[in-house]
Amino acid sequence: MGEVAILGRLLSNYKLTILLLAAIVIGGAAGIIFGPKATVVKPFGDLFLNLMFMIIVPLVFFSISSAIAHMGGMKRLGKIMGSIVIVFLITALISAVLGFIGISIFDPLKNADVESIKSLMADTGGDEGAEELTLLGQLVKTFSVSDFNLLFSKSNMLQLIVFSILFGLATALVGEKGKPFATVLSAGSAIMMKFVKIIMYYAPIGLGCYFATIIGELGPQILEGYARVFALYLVITLVYYFGFFTLYAFIAGGREGVKVFWQNAITPSVTAIATCSSAACIPINLDAVKKMRVPNDIAETIIPLGANTHKDGSVFGGVFKIVFLFSLFGKDMTSMSSILAILAVSFLVGAVMGAIPSGGMIGEMLILSVFGFPPEVLPIIAVISTIIDAPATLLNSTGNTVCAMMVSRLVEGRNWLRHAFTNLKF
Repeated sequence: MGEVAILGRLLSNYKLTILLLAAIVIGGAAGIIFGPKATVVKPFGDLFLNLMFMIIVPLVFFSISSAIAHMGGMKRLGKIMGSIVIVFLITALISAVLGFIGISIFDPLKNADVESIKSLMADTGGDEGAEELTLLGQLVKTFSVSDFNLLFSKSNMLQLIVFSILFGLATALVGEKGKPFATVLSAGSAIMMKFVKIIMYYAPIGLGCYFATIIGELGPQILEGYARVFALYLVITLVYYFGFFTLYAFIAGGREGVKVFWQNAITPSVTAIATCSSAACIPINLDAVKKMRVPNDIAETIIPLGANTHKDGSVFGGVFKIVFLFSLFGKDMTSMSSILAILAVSFLVGAVMGAIPSGGMIGEMLILSVFGFPPEVLPIIAVISTIIDAPATLLNSTGNTVCAMMVSRLVEGRNWLRHAFTNLKF
């Protein structure tokens, strides 16, 4: 009975993922079998795309503004918060660099006919390619628009995010007078999330039809690209999970730190894979880090905060999506400006967007907006999110436990773990 219950829970947690994967497989098979004739279902795929594009602007505005407007209660954390920021930034940056190196060596679209793909995207109404990004030269253009009405476009996603952050911050700074409007923002965010949920009922049909069209036009070569991405992501997951987590534990507490970490990391890891949700892992992670002798005030701050804002696995995913599109459109990734842009946007997508409801979709639109890729390729990188969901959650969630140990090292000093054991004995 216990095994049946576990199986039922797994199926429940992965229901949407299973449906989306099934739709992708069926759509891909239809595209291979029927070839160009599969484009007859293109309108159903376009309907899904249009529904997603239709809600993206209000979703971004309400979700981000509401999240910022309701921030509070973190003023007295001082050294703890500073240490958390340092640890989160460093580990996320390491993830971005490692992911970029890995996918640059192992090109996911090495054998793909890039010109055919670009031609198809041009036929769907997108630009043939992205204009080259000059990071410093387009700074103002990247973060702002010349008129308010230009914010209401999916092509100006980063500018909309900046506006939403400032709007939410202004609402919070107003204080009591701003609380009624903060409630409106919160209600708007909840409504948009429900709107997304309604649309996602149609997602398997829409995504399956869109994928059938893509495969019908391009053939199975793009499927090989996804297989390469998944294989590479699994390799990087194993390297990062066993190698870098061990390194982080050693930095935090030496050999004893490594021992304590791995004695208590298995349960959070299994839970992350089983639930595919960082939020669902919060209770398990809290129990685990306390067994790792992390002080209560650090544990109870970093675990809930990290579940939202520290997602190394999502940073890897951000790099993979960007480089996948760069390969798709034959863009140069060797210039310093391109490398810095890829690392910066992947960091933003993985480490910052995780704090926002539906942050994955917002992050994907951000990628398209910053690099100028046509919006029609959104489902192509959305598939990457689906296939890497489980290993990404493993890194996102379990990574917070070892980060808690490193924060303890910064806050409590070099011998924090020894003192914790001493205090435990007495």
